[in-house]
Amino acid sequence: MLSSRRQPAEWAPHDAVWIGWPSAADLWEDDLGPARAEVEDFIRAILFPAEGVTGEPVRLVARGPDAVAAAEIMRGHLPDPSRVTIHDLPIGDIWLRDTGPVFIKDDTGAPAASAFRFNGWGGKYELPEDDRIAEMIAERANVRLRRFDDFIGEGGALETDGEGTFITTRQCLLNNNRNPGMGEKDVEAVLKASLGAEKVIWLDEGLAGDHTDGHVDNLARFVAPGKVVCMRPTGDGDPNVEILAAIEKTLNAATDAAGRKFDVITVPSPGRVEQDGEPVAASHMNFYIANHSVIMPIYENLTGEATPGQEAADILKRLIDRPYFCAVDSSHILTGGGSFHCISQQEPVA
Repeated sequence: MLSSRRQPAEWAPHDAVWIGWPSAADLWEDDLGPARAEVEDFIRAILFPAEGVTGEPVRLVARGPDAVAAAEIMRGHLPDPSRVTIHDLPIGDIWLRDTGPVFIKDDTGAPAASAFRFNGWGGKYELPEDDRIAEMIAERANVRLRRFDDFIGEGGALETDGEGTFITTRQCLLNNNRNPGMGEKDVEAVLKASLGAEKVIWLDEGLAGDHTDGHVDNLARFVAPGKVVCMRPTGDGDPNVEILAAIEKTLNAATDAAGRKFDVITVPSPGRVEQDGEPVAASHMNFYIANHSVIMPIYENLTGEATPGQEAADILKRLIDRPYFCAVDSSHILTGGGSFHCISQQEPVA
């Protein structure tokens, strides 16, 4: 029997997308301005002005008068600023995929939202108000929020095909820094009640250097029912050779909630990407599927490649049914620990 709540796939139509605006100068330091420029490029790619095409509205969340003023200036540079609204909310930081609500449909098909308890990715980065931002956004979106506070989790830890199949990682949701004492079946029961999960595929570990403890939106993404994309290693120095091989093997052996074997497609990873001499979780999987475009992160300022991510972009462009595909540099956003999917949360059509 299907759950009465269901998270639609990301490729389902959106009423809007919520995006975090880099606001905390003490967190971003020298990367504040460049990160804001990358968020502007991300928003431009979502709005994508073209004849007969209107991108989904953007709900931009900023904190405090200085950040709001900078966001207003940015909005004025856009070709259609009327489609961007700015919300002054006390976000700790920009990672709304994890701190914001997960928008769903209830048993009547009406918009609703679910939220889990948030503890700063296992206690690593606990910032004021991040544990309350889900309620604030749900209120402004005018949807009823149901909280699942006995469970600690983040939206970036979950990937769905919209038909009841979810992918996640043991490293994250079974981690003692989140849900000590819970097993797979316990987590699956929460995901069924909150998001309509009928089948959960468990991967083991996430990328090297990922402070989220293995978020799946850096590892494997659905691009259609029964079709999932993941990465293969690039170059001799790729720090994730064994991890990526294990992910591909698990997905090739798995079936979805409808009993279909997955069609697994691989794209090249960004290879070894470093900050301060250590590998960081750079991933082309952190793309966002908007109503009329796909935005895939590249790391031009970090990799030094002439055409970073070109092969990955070519493959994803063929796989995802959208008229526009944009590869956008996310090097400075990555200094905060994530990319475009991490800072966004889609609101499905009512």
